[in-house]
Amino acid sequence: MKFINIGYGNMVAAERIVALVSPDSAPIKRIIQDAKDAGRVIDVTCGRKTRAVIITDSDHVILSALQCETVANRLYDDSIADDDEEDAEN
Repeated sequence: MKFINIGYGNMVAAERIVALVSPDSAPIKRIIQDAKDAGRVIDVTCGRKTRAVIITDSDHVILSALQCETVANRLYDDSIADDDEEDAEN
């Protein structure tokens, strides 16, 4: 299981991520509010502005202070490292 750093020492399992989106649009704001009402929000911004919203396969919504591009690059770099490890094993 691979973990991605989403800021301030917080990690999320890479294979549990369903979507990585910006918090600016109205539908995402509704998703965040609905998740807050249901108790499914995990806020790891440490009091800073939310810049990325991560939606997991368990319907949890994770709020991160890192840019979407930063998290996406970490996720992408991690998947390339996995591919290289699989190639080395074969």
